[in-house]
Amino acid sequence: MKKEQELLSERIEYYCKDRRLSYYALANRAAVPLTTLMHIINCSTKNPGIFTILKICSGLEVSITEFFDSEEFVNIEFEIE
Repeated sequence: MKKEQELLSERIEYYCKDRRLSYYALANRAAVPLTTLMHIINCSTKNPGIFTILKICSGLEVSITEFFDSEEFVNIEFEIE
């Protein structure tokens, strides 16, 4: 089963492709530093904050509910550290 970081990355990639947005364009639209966005996409950020995710959703023009509306998120396994 995939980790939450991978699922976030895949959803961002999906919506970027669907909307024909580069990561640079998304970072600008979302007012998120490109390095932050790339760390999320590359799964090197363990726990991006909810406000960062909300900004990304806004940049993608998708609600947070729609962003997480995926079977994978229903069956997610969280790492507790």
